[in-house]
Amino acid sequence: MRRNGMLLPIASLPSPYGIGAFSKEAYEFIDLLKETGQKLWQILPLGPTSYGDSPYQSFSTFAGNPYFIDLETLIEKGLLTKEECETCDYGDHPSYIDYGKIYNCRFALLKKAFLRSEILEDKDFLAFCEENAYWLSDYALYMAVKNKYEGKSWIAWDEDIRLRKPEALQRYSEELKEECAFYQFLQYEFFEQWQKVKAYAHEKGIEIVGDIPIYVAFDSADTWANPELFQLDEDCLPSAVAGCPPDAFSATGQLWGNPLYDWKYHKKTGYQWWLQRIAHCFQLYDIVRIDHFRGFDEYFSIPYGDDTAVNGHWEKGPGMDLFCAMKEELGELNIIAEDLGFLTESVYQLLEDSGYPGMKVLQFAFDPGEDSDYLTYKYDRNCVVYTGTHDNDTTLGWFAHMAEWDKDVAIRYMNNFYTPEDQRHWDLIALAMRSEADTCIIPVQDFLGLGSEARINMPSTLGDNWKWRMTKDAFSEELKQKIWHMTKLYGRL
Repeated sequence: MRRNGMLLPIASLPSPYGIGAFSKEAYEFIDLLKETGQKLWQILPLGPTSYGDSPYQSFSTFAGNPYFIDLETLIEKGLLTKEECETCDYGDHPSYIDYGKIYNCRFALLKKAFLRSEILEDKDFLAFCEENAYWLSDYALYMAVKNKYEGKSWIAWDEDIRLRKPEALQRYSEELKEECAFYQFLQYEFFEQWQKVKAYAHEKGIEIVGDIPIYVAFDSADTWANPELFQLDEDCLPSAVAGCPPDAFSATGQLWGNPLYDWKYHKKTGYQWWLQRIAHCFQLYDIVRIDHFRGFDEYFSIPYGDDTAVNGHWEKGPGMDLFCAMKEELGELNIIAEDLGFLTESVYQLLEDSGYPGMKVLQFAFDPGEDSDYLTYKYDRNCVVYTGTHDNDTTLGWFAHMAEWDKDVAIRYMNNFYTPEDQRHWDLIALAMRSEADTCIIPVQDFLGLGSEARINMPSTLGDNWKWRMTKDAFSEELKQKIWHMTKLYGRL
């Protein structure tokens, strides 16, 4: 089945409160997808973000980001007033998120809503807490203790609670009972609101493509509550961490710093934690993109404490053993494998054995010295084609910064020599949409013809990422019609 979709993070939706949320604008975007003939909405991970604001470094792999809770819904419930919400300073730029201001005001509002909610007497809330106790109790306590320690990583807490000694867990749970309930309340609101957005998408014939990182953050409830799942020593410090080896782009490689899984332990448990994680994802999404798929074949292990990835080495991952366990327990799953970067024969084999569609990114296709696998004539149907992803520049930004010989290859391949520079994005969109790939997903910024100012993320940099937002009414009626007609022309309606 040929289909088309758009990539837009929840945070990038317009809203009057500084950051995208599960607000009316989310429903309006679903309406736009329907109007333009799209079948998919791809988003980024929904977890609560930490320092750096990256959705790929979250305080929990199970929890949702409280920033996405719609304040208007809380107003309708009588938990906040319009005046309270409007008098907060969320930043004044309609196209960029000011995370510092959001952090300072949003939690204060949410705490007010919690204190007015009488949530502890709500049967639906209590049922939610019970159903999600396998992760929610640890997450709520983790966040409450983290606040008590002024935001410090759990490795800097007092030894008794850092090592989860039973008497410490009991004492902190009692002392921080209200704060724990607050974080449970946030998750209840998050999931209730998101399920309504998802249900509306289904009504309109739209499926949600979610995204999960392969690794969890070291400073997370997952690592603190389940140290046995990771390669940690007796003091709960990592023995090795994740990253990528040196390559043509970085002489010292990439040092991500995430704890590595103890795959032998996971195998002994029948991959129970992974099965819970994947099952949870499919409660949130219809299709799941797994980031860094090659890490399941082999993962790069870097000694803990190193400043670069130079001394890392490859270790074997679980391979098909994990995916067979997932299929046996959870059935056939709609998974997209993020198989970008340098791949070995064993990774190609794992992708083939799994049957999951891989990714094709057109911005990687046009190297004059290489017969790239990303050129469209090499595609089979079982893949997902993108002009670019959240880690790429926008297509117009990419064209503007291309080397002239790369640009020449791209223009000759598309056989369109007369397109004005400010319209080049349509050439790449058309190339993606008419390809053999069953699924085509285009970042919203490319449909809007935006430049580098609308880039979501520049990997390996801090401070200026994850900020871009779509402005209200960005899509004109003329643009909607153009997208619909292109989607029809290339057989993707």
